[in-house]
Amino acid sequence: MRKFTVISRGDERSDMARIDIKLQLEKLGLIYDDEKPELVITVGGDGTMLYAFHRFKSMLDQVAFVGIHTGHLGFYADWMVDESIFLALSIAEGPISVVEYPLLDVEIIYRDGKLPTKYLAMNESTIHGIGSTLVVDVELNGYYFECFRGDGLCFSTPSGSTAYNKALGGALVHPAIEVMQMTEMASINNKIYRTISSPLILPKHHHCILKSSHQDEFSVTIDHLNFLHNNVKSISYGVSDKKVRFARLRSFPFWKRVKESFIEGD
Repeated sequence: MRKFTVISRGDERSDMARIDIKLQLEKLGLIYDDEKPELVITVGGDGTMLYAFHRFKSMLDQVAFVGIHTGHLGFYADWMVDESIFLALSIAEGPISVVEYPLLDVEIIYRDGKLPTKYLAMNESTIHGIGSTLVVDVELNGYYFECFRGDGLCFSTPSGSTAYNKALGGALVHPAIEVMQMTEMASINNKIYRTISSPLILPKHHHCILKSSHQDEFSVTIDHLNFLHNNVKSISYGVSDKKVRFARLRSFPFWKRVKESFIEGD
């Protein structure tokens, strides 16, 4: 990995760290290439990593990501800002091992037959009704499962299970497992309406399709991005064949990240 780029969150501290790591890597003989890098270094937090992912999502098989955090410990950032010299040396001296995390495919089908809209999510995708309760039939692998009524549904990747999914009461899933998770948001459960009321973890060969006879306008989020869609016939979710690649230059176990983020730091 000789070609690299560096993406900053945009605050003063992150911008200074970006300049520092860029100069260090260039001095060590690496080539700065902001169009076709082999290594993408983000400086900031998990939001910066999500931005970088969506910027380079068309070349995921060619790039690997590594993060420097300038705020609180992030799940996608392995390095502190004051460790940039060690990071630069590790990149230059190699070898660089790569780990791959599962992603989420989202496809929106329209009633008028126009071409489907397809998205790729690294953390999660959510669906909400516009101005009203979300009412959708949930199909799992082509079979009707339930009619969901509530604020919305969240579909997360394993690496995204520690984000919004966790806040909704979903399970934390190790990124080595190729699954997706569906978690409810404030479902309506009474004598008339019932939902499963538990997160569902679905393996790679399963898919989920949402359909509604009550609505055709939805708010759909893809990670940090929000989109409005109308005339919708169905929305499908599944584990993608594509994966995001991270450069691992030292050991940083997933459960150690979980402990330091939610229980106690070292």
